Amino acid sequence: MLKIKSAIVVILLFPLTGCNNKQENEKIISVTIEPQRYFAERIGGDRFTVHTVVPAGQSPETYDPTPQQMIQVSKSLAYLRIGYIGFEQAWMQNIQENNPEMNVFDLSEGIDLILEVEEEANGHHHHRHHPGGVDPHIWNSIHGAKMIAQNTLNAFLALDKEHADDYRQNYDRLMEDINQTGDELSEWLSPLSNRTFIIYHPALTYFAEEFNLTQLCIEMEGKEPSPAQLKELVETAREHQAKVVFIQQEFDQKNAELIARETGCRLVTINPLSYDWSKEMIHLAKSLAGSE
Repeated sequence: MLKIKSAIVVILLFPLTGCNNKQENEKIISVTIEPQRYFAERIGGDRFTVHTVVPAGQSPETYDPTPQQMIQVSKSLAYLRIGYIGFEQAWMQNIQENNPEMNVFDLSEGIDLILEVEEEANGHHHHRHHPGGVDPHIWNSIHGAKMIAQNTLNAFLALDKEHADDYRQNYDRLMEDINQTGDELSEWLSPLSNRTFIIYHPALTYFAEEFNLTQLCIEMEGKEPSPAQLKELVETAREHQAKVVFIQQEFDQKNAELIARETGCRLVTINPLSYDWSKEMIHLAKSLAGSE
């Protein structure tokens, strides 16, 4: 009877041991936002598990991680930072100090970053919306996506030289998709006569610059606009004949709805933090073209 019980214990423990071994052998990479996970999984395939620190629906400008998330980060072989987003400005030093052996790769390397300056009287300059005055939304452009893909490939090549050919093949397929997305964006945006849109938080600065668009922001210096600022924005929107107000789930929508009513603009929900990068970029273009 004792031998039978011993056998049962061994059988019950065996799958648990196998599960633990699998977890120990798992290669984890942490990233800040979901679009990064898209690029990392496209290139890394199933050789790495990609952990996104900022959950969907949360703002990476202000998010504070939970203790459980920091533990998950500590298990990571590497951290791929997007560059200058608020979360990283606040937490990256802490993450590196507590995980000195973890590799950190900056995916913004090689990108011409857009620096924000205080707005002058003529209104031609951006407000400072982000810590350090650097616009971090580099993934919301074709050029930015290509550089992120290149930097992500370089990270995988540094971490796992043994499967370099696989990563390069995955990268080539991803670049084909990025180029195809760029062609489709051009088809939708090139014919536009009206090239101005309104958005609460300026997440599309690189997108606007790449396709010769004008982005008007509701947020002023990272804060809710005053009544006087709202009035000025409405007047500017009318002057530019803006047709679309983009709203994002991470931010308050009441001022966007107010401006849409005052200007006759369409309200369009977007998610610049979507995992499905290509689909979201095409959604932006179609919305500006009036097709969605």
